[in-house]
Amino acid sequence: MHLFAQIYEFASSAGALEGYVYRREDVDMKALTSWIANLKIAYELLPQEVLHEVQGSTDQTLGRAWKSLDLSLGQDHDLAQTVKSMIKGRLPETPDEFQKKKWFQK
Repeated sequence: MHLFAQIYEFASSAGALEGYVYRREDVDMKALTSWIANLKIAYELLPQEVLHEVQGSTDQTLGRAWKSLDLSLGQDHDLAQTVKSMIKGRLPETPDEFQKKKWFQK
């Protein structure tokens, strides 16, 4: 897979996960288990120079997802821990933390 497609697939899956688990308690655990496992594989396949560039945004997106998982499953749940393992920076305070301006905003 071309690197740009790989980056897009990872990012879109991470963003979709964030939306799916946002303050939600009735998740499909089978689907969620597969989704997070595939996301982790995709994350690990990204080259280090790509991760260096996207880690801050990844931390925010997956951090908000992790906060929602913490509320519904608990922070020690295996799925929550897998998501947290892809976060290298500061965790958001809540799943509602949308403070960072995107590069395309003025």
